[in-house]
Amino acid sequence: MDIQEMVLEVLVRLPLKSIARFRATSKTWRSLIDSDYFRDNFISRNSSSSISWSIIQLQPHKLIEIIGHHGCKTWGLTRSPGSLVSFFVETTIRKLQVLACTDGLVLLYVEATDGTPMYYVGNPMFQEWFRIPLPHFFSLQNLQRLQNHKRFSDSGLVTKMQNGIVVSYKVVWLLTHDVGAKVDFAIYSSDTGKWEGRTVTCLRSRFWLSDDKSIALNGILHWIHDCTRSFIAYDFYGGHDDDQCSIITFPDTGVDKALLWFRRTITTSEGSIVYFNEFCENGNRTLRVWRLVTYINGPEAWQLFWDVSLVSLIELGIYYFPVVMHPLNSEIIYLWSRSKKMLILYNLRTHVYCFHEETADDSKCMDGCILSYNRCSEYMKNYYFPAVTFSRNHLIFSQYVLPRWLQRLPRPQPT
Repeated sequence: MDIQEMVLEVLVRLPLKSIARFRATSKTWRSLIDSDYFRDNFISRNSSSSISWSIIQLQPHKLIEIIGHHGCKTWGLTRSPGSLVSFFVETTIRKLQVLACTDGLVLLYVEATDGTPMYYVGNPMFQEWFRIPLPHFFSLQNLQRLQNHKRFSDSGLVTKMQNGIVVSYKVVWLLTHDVGAKVDFAIYSSDTGKWEGRTVTCLRSRFWLSDDKSIALNGILHWIHDCTRSFIAYDFYGGHDDDQCSIITFPDTGVDKALLWFRRTITTSEGSIVYFNEFCENGNRTLRVWRLVTYINGPEAWQLFWDVSLVSLIELGIYYFPVVMHPLNSEIIYLWSRSKKMLILYNLRTHVYCFHEETADDSKCMDGCILSYNRCSEYMKNYYFPAVTFSRNHLIFSQYVLPRWLQRLPRPQPT
């Protein structure tokens, strides 16, 4: 084994935080670490290792990290990922809003003191930020009017991945209409550095409002909207019909609403859209979890992969609601107990569960990471969503997950 191979064997065993430091020490090590061989070796070796991530809420002026995971093997961070997000711009600003988090990238809206609107996409781990030009077909006056429109949203961010790293992203604005079945998209691509307009058919667009948040996965945006039976999806990298949105009906639509325990929401886990809810039938309460397997609407769109009784929690007098699935392990679901003011991590396969109290010190959780809180109970108390006929569905919480590699921010090629 030569020296180069010895260096590779040592470096590839380190967490990404340390690898990033070594990368900055010399051109030789930078060249080695930036090679496809090193990257593939590291990702392969750490394919089952835990990654730092957070349960977040996107609110005006800030990203609220409710629960953070750090000390995970892949990155080796000593702080939660949300605490590492910072932004600096060489002008005085009066407004800063986190719009979206996707595959380690963050979309920001920034407003200068003179009212000038600015949009940035960045990689917070490397403090790389790129200002997105405004669409040439929108004047500042038009943009300001749109921002106050109840059917306009500027919070879409999707990515294209190759070998575990982001190679491209698109920023998405949308405008729905009170009548008709059309949705207008304005799409900025990091590949071209340009905006394009696109109008597509969406049969339920009248239920779609600007505060309906989206989840991005594999270049597709998924919107929970004001209809209680389904959600909307659109593929911005061309895998689906370019002229029409997909309407996906929830797998339990048609079930007696008296049996449905919580309002509907979706999350992501192990690269899939996941839907979960609890049902009460004949006095027995079971948690059911489905995975979306196709965007062709119908029963075949969903696969039921967990149907579990949580009677052990009920017998302890713990009343809970589901928060999110673990983004990297579909066996683990996060529940919140309002009465006990604690987080419950429940393994759906082994039925093993553990409690994490907010007042306790940071502690290790099921995935080997250290779990920390940030005023968790303050936000959770506002998010108990019992199933009510005609009640509005919501995305309750989102996941901010760090990538598996030292990806750089894609930028358009200079012209």
